Amino acid sequence: MMDRPLPFEQRPTPEQIAALPPYPALAPGQIQLLREPAQFAAAEHALRAAGHVGFDTESKPVFVAGAPQTGPDVVQFATREQAFIVQTSLPGAEDFLRAVIESDEIVKVGFGLASDRPQLQRRFGLRLGASIDLSYSVRRLGFKQAVGLKAAVAIVLGQRMSKSKKATTSNWANPRLTPQQLQYAANDAHASLLIYEALRKRSAC
Repeated sequence: MMDRPLPFEQRPTPEQIAALPPYPALAPGQIQLLREPAQFAAAEHALRAAGHVGFDTESKPVFVAGAPQTGPDVVQFATREQAFIVQTSLPGAEDFLRAVIESDEIVKVGFGLASDRPQLQRRFGLRLGASIDLSYSVRRLGFKQAVGLKAAVAIVLGQRMSKSKKATTSNWANPRLTPQQLQYAANDAHASLLIYEALRKRSAC
């Protein structure tokens, strides 16, 4: 159990979040975009060694009502020291994703996994193996409404995470991801892992 109380007992306002110290994001050198077979193999080894890893997906946004969702276009994983970004259209990506996502030895921790699960099944026929949806873990701390990643970083870690709307709504299916997209994707997975570790110390996971 952690002795330090949570920074917020109620969902923090945007003004309260803005006053917090910044989230210590991974440096660009700690973010790897996987392309080569050797990179996929090394990433799988690192994720298996970690056991619990941050996990999230990104999809090209749909702006027309009723238009089908074609993602995920990017899948990201993180250990404490590294983030691995996968463009799902690349050769070799599907085998890597199957090995990691369907694994029950690599526990995927993240937010909104209820929406990721059917997308992974529809797009790739993948079963999401061992996983923990942190949305429910944070709610068990006493929050009545669903809590997303940005609010959870404030509530659990006492930090301010920047979530660029430009990056959120960018084209994640683009063959060349921007540095901003890579950082955004890495942050989502990495912060999820740090939140999980903090919650586990509180016995909330």
